Amino acid sequence: MEEQRFVAVPFALVGFFVTDRDVEESIRTDMTPEELEKLQELLARFLFKEGVRVAIYPSVVPPEQASEAVKELEQLIFGEEEGEK
Repeated sequence: MEEQRFVAVPFALVGFFVTDRDVEESIRTDMTPEELEKLQELLARFLFKEGVRVAIYPSVVPPEQASEAVKELEQLIFGEEEGEK
């Protein structure tokens, strides 16, 4: 049987939110694993073609920190060794 080969490709969603409160007061910190899974499923369904799975690390970061956030997610999913390649 031929081994399946998967490729992980980092992506980013860029947007902004508008609030009259402090940023820290506007972001939910109580997302459940079930909510995170549902969000990942929705992103996969609406952004990508069938068969693509999505893993996200919901975080609001300033643009200058986005690259580091993607690296952290990659290391979280694939471990230190894979993230170093």
